[in-house]
Amino acid sequence: MSQLETMPSTTTEDVTSPTTDDGDHERFAHVVVPASAVTEAYITGTPVTALCGKTWVPSRDPGRYPVCPTCKEILDAARAMRDGG
Repeated sequence: MSQLETMPSTTTEDVTSPTTDDGDHERFAHVVVPASAVTEAYITGTPVTALCGKTWVPSRDPGRYPVCPTCKEILDAARAMRDGG
């Protein structure tokens, strides 16, 4: 059983990346699993890695950005696999 198959939907959180990297990743809120990693990163300043592979230290309100399409696609596929579909 893969890590994505066992991923509960309640452990995701959308977060945004700072502007230190280039590309479209800066325009999206990303999904990090487990969500507790985001809280820890806010406190400690350690980087997190999103489902799409983007690594950064969260610092912005994710509600201001659309969800990263790659993260969403990976999350939807994992949920479908978990739910047997």
